[in-house]
Amino acid sequence: MTTTVRVRRWRRYREERGWLRGAPPPRWVRVLPVVLLAGVTTATLLSRDALDIGFLLGAIPPLAVLSYGPLLTAVMGALVVIVLNVPATHLNQPGNTDLLTIVFVAVLSVFVAYVARHRDAQLVTEQTVAEAVQRAVVPPLPDRVGDVGCWGLYRAAQTGTLVGGDFFDVRDGPYGVRAVMADVQGHGLATVPTVVSLLGAFREAVLDQPDLEGVAARMDRRLTADAVGPRGAELFATAVLLEFSGDVRTVRIAVRGHPPPILLRDGQASEILVTPGIPLGVDPFGVRPPKEATVELGPGDRLFLASDGVWEARDTSGAFYPLAERLRGLATEDPAVLTARLWADLLEHCGAIRDDTTMLVLTPRPAIAGGG
Repeated sequence: MTTTVRVRRWRRYREERGWLRGAPPPRWVRVLPVVLLAGVTTATLLSRDALDIGFLLGAIPPLAVLSYGPLLTAVMGALVVIVLNVPATHLNQPGNTDLLTIVFVAVLSVFVAYVARHRDAQLVTEQTVAEAVQRAVVPPLPDRVGDVGCWGLYRAAQTGTLVGGDFFDVRDGPYGVRAVMADVQGHGLATVPTVVSLLGAFREAVLDQPDLEGVAARMDRRLTADAVGPRGAELFATAVLLEFSGDVRTVRIAVRGHPPPILLRDGQASEILVTPGIPLGVDPFGVRPPKEATVELGPGDRLFLASDGVWEARDTSGAFYPLAERLRGLATEDPAVLTARLWADLLEHCGAIRDDTTMLVLTPRPAIAGGG
């Protein structure tokens, strides 16, 4: 059921991009050829005198291409030719309409519709394959990992992609539930190899590293190895790592150049103070391990994490997005509602998002004392 819900969300997101970017055309575009044909025919039939409006019919076949396949486009073209030759419409008089031009446009439109239909089919296949590959790289976040509820929102800066320079993951292991949010240098699909490497390093470290320092060191080593080559020292990433205790009543946090988490408690939003370490890949030998902070968690507490795409978003005047202020008004909302409303508010504030935007809400559920 979770997979079905997430697929529906992705389809809804794809439709929100607009019909000029691959979504199906809106209803008014689909009915426009029919409405135009009916309008011209009705107007000419009701008029006692000849109306020189036959030229409008020439637009119907090209308009049909936007919504229909070659067969329906041919039908619309044939109907146009028939209407032009009905004596009652007064459109068959010489000089009113160049019939040969209309026929040529109709035939050309059918050809264009045929080509477009086949190209669309190929694009759908390629898009399906691309989505499957990206889903394999960064699979959907489960609703719950151990005793920690999870909800994430991710919007890649590159249109039409599911993966970019940001990523998050939550994993259960022998040392408790651990989470990561990271931001790789760069944007778009060019960052995917680095994202894959860091995700793999994190998932392995969750299983065999006893502390967050070891997890960060493993990711550092992976990034250093990947940096050998033309990109050299330019390859780095910021990250925030979390580790919940077995009873999820405390969480340890380590920050590597990334904005710290925000604690949502009793309708308030407060930034957790953590001494930041340097970004991953900058200190390959790990001689300066990151400082860690331990936070006590109570019933109803939640942790909100966001990438630079949220923290550093600005409006046209250069003012930063007031994240903490907005969170205070949404602190008690369901995580799905919180992230959706925050995303909408972020779009309204900035107008256009030019960076990968990532949000993650973690909801620990401590076991009730004396309960099963």
